[in-house]
Amino acid sequence: MANDTPVKNRDIQAKQWNLGIEIMVIVAIALLTIFLVPPALTAIGQAFRIKLLGRFLSLAIVALGIDLIWGYTGLLSLGHGLFFALGGYAFAMYLQLQLPPGQLPEFFMLFGVEDLPSFWQPFYSFPFTIAAVLIVPTLVAAILGYLVFRNRIRGVYFSILSQAALIVFFNFFNGQQKLINGTNGLKTDTTFLFGTQVSDPRVQSFFYILTVILLALAYLLCRWLTSGRFGRLLVAIRDDESRVRFSGYNPTSYKVVVFAVSALLAGVAGALYTVQSGIISPKSMDIAFSIEMVIWVAVGGRGTLIGAIIGTLLVNFAKSILSEQFPQIWLFFQGALFLVIVMVLPDGFVGWLKNNPLDQFRTLIGKPKLITTYPQLESDPVILEERNSLERDIDR
Repeated sequence: MANDTPVKNRDIQAKQWNLGIEIMVIVAIALLTIFLVPPALTAIGQAFRIKLLGRFLSLAIVALGIDLIWGYTGLLSLGHGLFFALGGYAFAMYLQLQLPPGQLPEFFMLFGVEDLPSFWQPFYSFPFTIAAVLIVPTLVAAILGYLVFRNRIRGVYFSILSQAALIVFFNFFNGQQKLINGTNGLKTDTTFLFGTQVSDPRVQSFFYILTVILLALAYLLCRWLTSGRFGRLLVAIRDDESRVRFSGYNPTSYKVVVFAVSALLAGVAGALYTVQSGIISPKSMDIAFSIEMVIWVAVGGRGTLIGAIIGTLLVNFAKSILSEQFPQIWLFFQGALFLVIVMVLPDGFVGWLKNNPLDQFRTLIGKPKLITTYPQLESDPVILEERNSLERDIDR
């Protein structure tokens, strides 16, 4: 048994080394995105895409949350636009109240509202607003998740319920003209933050940097959650929930936690997207938008985390560029992209890269996979495991 200790120590050291490398890579990519990408886009006359990149990076935070619950836990949520909108509305309400004392947001006066509604009052406070961005989506998801998961609702029924909840909130927000401006939503581009107009380039540059930092932190959070025992349990719930329950674990608590974390990420993304796009409206709770979030993850590769980020950027930039170049038929290109992903790359772009793309390409064109006739025994994991087991038996 004593000989097992060095092996375990080597495994731990290898994991720590790999984690350290991954963190350094993330920090390097974040620094390049902050300091190199904006000047490069400006130099080629594409400065307007910096703001687009900031929005898409904020959407990537939502995609990470969806990959966490769908790719790892097997919960396909079609209603994450709800949590995204809750975070966006919370921050937009704070920005709307940055006015001289006694003055109300413009839309209140249009509808004849003379006194600020009581639930708006706390949003004068910036700390309360940040807490609301984080807590409100998380709390809503925790309550909804507990009610659903304790009754062992899963699969397509969970997807339908998440979409039903989205429709309820969409209709509610859509009809509240006097309270939150209904279908028009809340504009933020003409508001002020700490005395500076939100549309000012300095403010937008600050939120671009903040988005990159929070995306990196969100990735590390998801990476931490999907590693170790907790991550293995999430995958076990995805693959065979009944066996997990039989083993003595309660899947309900794990699913509620991961669902709440994904909602928190969506709320943060909603706040960042709102301040960079200049508006938040019930359109963010549109069913199509929530389904599009799932498509980002599918394109990048579910269960990979980095694939969620790549898929978000790839789909949204393709959408932006194709709509500019082919305004009449760009939707056909977008549909073709999704068909290719589903039929040719079912594991997404990152999954395709992981699973020997050369063999997959040969299979696609009707040729057999390449087979190694004489594999190297020294690097075969099965042979190595048998050798280590034999050496341990001899030492005993």
